[in-house]
Amino acid sequence: MATATLELQGIEKSFGRNHVLRGIDLSLPAGCVTVLMGANGAGKSTLVKVICGHHQPDGGRMRLAGRDFRPRSASEALASGVVTVHQSIDDGVIPDLDVASNLMLDRFTGRGARLWVRDRALRRMAAEVAGAMGITVDMGARVAELPLAERQMIAIARAMARAPRVLILDEPTSALSAAEAERLFALVERLKGQGVAILYISHRMSDIRRIADRIVTMRDGAVSGLFESQPLDIEGAVTAMLGHRMTEVDIEARSGAAPVLELEGLVVRPGAQPIGLTARDGEVLAVTGLLGSGKSALAEILFGLRRPVAGRALLDGRPHAPQSVRAALARGVFMVPRDRAANAVVPDFDIADNMTLPFLRAFSRAGFLLARRQRAAAARKIDELGIVCQSPGDPILTLSGGNQQKVMIARWLLRPCRLLLLDEPFQGVDIGARRDIGRHIRATAAGRATIVFVAEIDEALEVADRIIVMHEGAVVGTHVNGRVDLGRLVAQISGEGVA
Repeated sequence: MATATLELQGIEKSFGRNHVLRGIDLSLPAGCVTVLMGANGAGKSTLVKVICGHHQPDGGRMRLAGRDFRPRSASEALASGVVTVHQSIDDGVIPDLDVASNLMLDRFTGRGARLWVRDRALRRMAAEVAGAMGITVDMGARVAELPLAERQMIAIARAMARAPRVLILDEPTSALSAAEAERLFALVERLKGQGVAILYISHRMSDIRRIADRIVTMRDGAVSGLFESQPLDIEGAVTAMLGHRMTEVDIEARSGAAPVLELEGLVVRPGAQPIGLTARDGEVLAVTGLLGSGKSALAEILFGLRRPVAGRALLDGRPHAPQSVRAALARGVFMVPRDRAANAVVPDFDIADNMTLPFLRAFSRAGFLLARRQRAAAARKIDELGIVCQSPGDPILTLSGGNQQKVMIARWLLRPCRLLLLDEPFQGVDIGARRDIGRHIRATAAGRATIVFVAEIDEALEVADRIIVMHEGAVVGTHVNGRVDLGRLVAQISGEGVA
């Protein structure tokens, strides 16, 4: 194994009585990708924040390139060559600035930077950085107005431009297409060749198989496993992460009752083939496909965020063409959005307020909030979904990303609906939490139709009665769970199995 660029010995961290990190020993060898796996709440995020200077450890020591390393701030860690791309994309970009300014900001805010920089020179240098990542967006575009995947690529490109010694990537492919992810993997391979130590945090089996040189697992604030022998024992790593063996999910496919949603010749974008589809009461459908396949566009049409090009949808036999989100909600159509940070979580609210936000009228009387009733409803969902927290009054940002996601899903399960849409509900969620969410979605499915939009095949297999494949805006395959031809399914997703 190569020399360790970064070494952690006995790292401890507590927040009040909550002992989050318990004697963490970790080494990141030069020119090596170390994948870090851990269930939500295992301490991964806190560990990353200690490494990059956001938190100070209570005990232990860190060494970078053989010297003591104790950054007092994120900027101090950056100056030492420790660069992090956080799971929350807007931590890596400044949404109100344009693309060029985001890519070059660090270069022009450091020591020795010039006071005045010509716009043309700025954009030319930014274009060189973007070109290395295969980014082709307008350098003058405002980052806040870009799609999620492009913001993610800009955050990653900005990190690459810092010439890191240690690069930490936290769920970097969660918003990327297969082609964009492959560009990222090629850059990671290039950085490995340059001797950069890489810590890659992911729960995606496809990522781990593609990129890992070694795997470190965490459980309950401690390192629970180290896997370095080739081929890597991924099943053993999952067992070490969860504390028990990963058993096969046994879905008994349900056909559902009466139709809830019917699509008749629906065209989601110009040039796409019309879609015909029925979702029934009590049935869970998974719609899968690559980024750009049209699955998110379909979700947005059903939720009133965009209009179809042609065709129509029926909800309980009546035309469903909502002109707004309010109109969709009035028909009993609820949606968990894909971008949790931008579209769902209210940072200044606690868990109960975040969870009950769309339904405050149900917890109010004469204009006054019935706090006890609100807290009791939130506590029930906390228990049902296994949300790791102290109480419903905890600030939402004290939760791990996966537990925040559980809160957002609980929000839309608080009240009955006729159609539940979940766009990438497992994004940033570990395998154990993913199965908690999937079980609860299925257990509460009666009385509504549920459509889960996912990019990962294993996520579809763990939650759905039927799996619908989309490619270039059209439905190209339908599979009943338990009788799935995986080879055919994969071919349809990639477009190879499309006539």
